[in-house]
Amino acid sequence: MKLNPFLGATAPQRKSVWAIAAGLSFALVTSSACAVANLDQPAPTFSAPAASGGTISLEQYRGKTVVLEWTNHDCPFVKKHYESGNIPSLQKDAVGKGIVWLQVISSAPGKQGHVDGATALKLNVDRGAAPTGTVLDPDGKVGRLYEAVTTPHIFIVNPDGKLVYKGGIDSVASIKKDDIAKADNYVKLALNDLAGGKKPAHASTQPYGCTVKYAN
Repeated sequence: MKLNPFLGATAPQRKSVWAIAAGLSFALVTSSACAVANLDQPAPTFSAPAASGGTISLEQYRGKTVVLEWTNHDCPFVKKHYESGNIPSLQKDAVGKGIVWLQVISSAPGKQGHVDGATALKLNVDRGAAPTGTVLDPDGKVGRLYEAVTTPHIFIVNPDGKLVYKGGIDSVASIKKDDIAKADNYVKLALNDLAGGKKPAHASTQPYGCTVKYAN
């Protein structure tokens, strides 16, 4: 027998029930909008300004593997991987294989690492970087969606739109360029696993670097 929730209720009580229902509906919408980046689940979608103009959305790359790299050019850990050529080499190799590589800059205005689009593009030219694109995220919405906490912090989305890797760029948390050769390059390993039709053996690793300089 189907129960009537309003059976025997007074008018004020019925009003309260509808108010609670409306509140629950709002909570569900808010939760959906704040989806976080969980492994083997659909990666949070986003659309944000591109350094080159226009917008970049994750959805436009559905069907391709996408690497998201949080970056801050003034962070010593980021400098280590760019000045050594490590990240530019990874970018070129990945893009050459049809993989999409997106930098994300979540530094807020007035904080370390914040740049406008033209500066971001010039930095990449000067450093020999070769990402597919650069996402400008000064309000931190994309960063918080993914819970990015460091620069660098890497996330990989497979062609089905699911998150398959999140973590550090490699296994040695230091600012010494000489340590790169000693480290397990988790990003390279994950991309190799995906190319071989396998799930990354190290799908979740500890990120290291500078904290992302979000707005307060």
